[in-house]
Amino acid sequence: MPDLALTQHRPGAIASSLPALGLSALGVVFGDIGTSPLYTLKTVLNLTGAKPDAAATLGVLSLVIWTLVIVTSIKYVSFAMRVDNDGEGGILALMSLLGVKRRQRAAIVAVGLIGAALIYGDGAITPAISVLSALEGLDIVTPSLHPYILPAAVLILVALFAIQPQGTMRIGRAFGPIMALWFLAMAALGLWGIAHHPAVLLAIDPRAAIAYLRSGGTTGFLVLGGVFLCVTGAEALYADMGHFGVKPIRLAWSALVFPSLVLNYAGQAALVLAGAPTADNIFYRLCPPALLVPLVVLATVATIIASQSIITGAFSMTRQAIQLGWLPRLHITQTSERGYGQIYVGAVNWLLMVVTLGLTIGFGKSDNLAAAYGIAVSATMVMTSALLFIAIREIWGWPLPAAAAVAGAFLVVDSAFLLANLAKIADGGYVPLLLAALVYGVMLVWHLGAQAVSARLQETVVPVASFMARIAAGGIPRVPGTAVFLTRTERDAPPVMVWHLKHNRALHQRLFVLTVATEAVPWVEDATRLKVDEIAPRFWRATARYGFMERPDIPALLRTAHAGGCGLDLSDVTYYVGHETVVPSDDAKRLPRWVEALYALMQRNSAHVSDYFKLPRDAVVEIGREIAI
Repeated sequence: MPDLALTQHRPGAIASSLPALGLSALGVVFGDIGTSPLYTLKTVLNLTGAKPDAAATLGVLSLVIWTLVIVTSIKYVSFAMRVDNDGEGGILALMSLLGVKRRQRAAIVAVGLIGAALIYGDGAITPAISVLSALEGLDIVTPSLHPYILPAAVLILVALFAIQPQGTMRIGRAFGPIMALWFLAMAALGLWGIAHHPAVLLAIDPRAAIAYLRSGGTTGFLVLGGVFLCVTGAEALYADMGHFGVKPIRLAWSALVFPSLVLNYAGQAALVLAGAPTADNIFYRLCPPALLVPLVVLATVATIIASQSIITGAFSMTRQAIQLGWLPRLHITQTSERGYGQIYVGAVNWLLMVVTLGLTIGFGKSDNLAAAYGIAVSATMVMTSALLFIAIREIWGWPLPAAAAVAGAFLVVDSAFLLANLAKIADGGYVPLLLAALVYGVMLVWHLGAQAVSARLQETVVPVASFMARIAAGGIPRVPGTAVFLTRTERDAPPVMVWHLKHNRALHQRLFVLTVATEAVPWVEDATRLKVDEIAPRFWRATARYGFMERPDIPALLRTAHAGGCGLDLSDVTYYVGHETVVPSDDAKRLPRWVEALYALMQRNSAHVSDYFKLPRDAVVEIGREIAI
């Protein structure tokens, strides 16, 4: 995602005017929700059964409009975006904001992680359904092109994932203007449809939605599963607020996105009231025949942009999870010097591509994918509402009745959508749930294994006084230069230093023991990043604090320590890192064997610590040891 954040200490932040940031946000934040008119109303009307009458059409349109108002405008734009973690949003940032690193809050952690895992599941479906629904406009241009829709969608998706390693900075600059054109085109088409049947505006009255739900019975309730598709991109408003700030997102939503969506949905419903068929894509029925091919092209480009936003969003969330200790280290490539959010995570990219292509080929049509779409996001929204209740109580300090009234209203709405979507499980809804379960399982296993390794390492530390006495008593030679020992332990002489002394029988003249800690905030000010204590002559112990959106740079950190008064010899630095090989333990408290085996597998395939901390490859010594967990 283009990183245009306004936070003053954020690397690569680009100052810009409010309208310019709002325009840029169109291409990143609103791609998913902005392309939902391609398939939402068609899906909802098909769920109503027979050809809908005027009351059903107006009721469905009213449900769509008021879902946009309640879920997006009120819950996310008005409330959720006011609960930020140092400017960052999203369910992982919200989870961290609630102090899960300072207190054992297992339920909050579970809610946050499951919500994040569900977003991965949904992210695999979004590119498939978006690109397919755009290309299905070719059916209306000429039915003879129908056999080419699926192959074309596959080719576009392969190309989209294939260009990710190159970065998207140049392409990203055009995202905003293209999406602005898309929203203006949707608004114009909607106005054209409304002009043919102005009575459709009666759907603005929420009583039309209430009347439909009352009279629709079970069918009316299940229709909510389709209605929910109109807000599947709402979570992105909250998750991406750190990239642009609150005001640009609110400006873009209120001034262009929301009006365009309402007008387009109303225009589609107007055509249905006028007797247009609902079997094919109603969206393209709004377009004059002469402009149909350009509209298909524009829609395809818009869905590619929406898919790009989902992919880069997955990259950003992966980095957050790694920093917070819930995923193994993966190789992260910074694809732009200016945009901190411009990153590439190869493992995530190719796994998403495989799953997305499998869904595209397996389901074949956007109608089929719609059955699997929405269940993951609706579940995530329920969990976000639950965390918002806690945040409103603990951070805003609202009394219990007020917090329960606001968050409870959101929970009722979100739960209704989730229950309606659960009916989709047998028709494909199990797909995102299965993907989410796999991601959550990986997170849980990695965290349990890392905790077990850390506990074992803490048992093997040696008090500094004893360690230095051993050096003096043994006549251990001290060689010139600085040795930097990276360790997870937070006290005394770390195991990696003890192992080094045991095997090499010598120590550098200057010793610098460093522990890197990830805080529950996205960014840490440089002034408070590093704490250094000299615990013995020319023996320093330091703790470096980084936010979960930052990537540690240890050589730069050493320069800061040297400038702060540490007598380090920066011309001769050797970095020592421990490489733990995990083996099963005979301890009664050991982890289950399958957890140990999976953790060991992930550890062996995680990115090297030298790359993660930006250590110079020719100055790193790796010391191995078996750790039983």
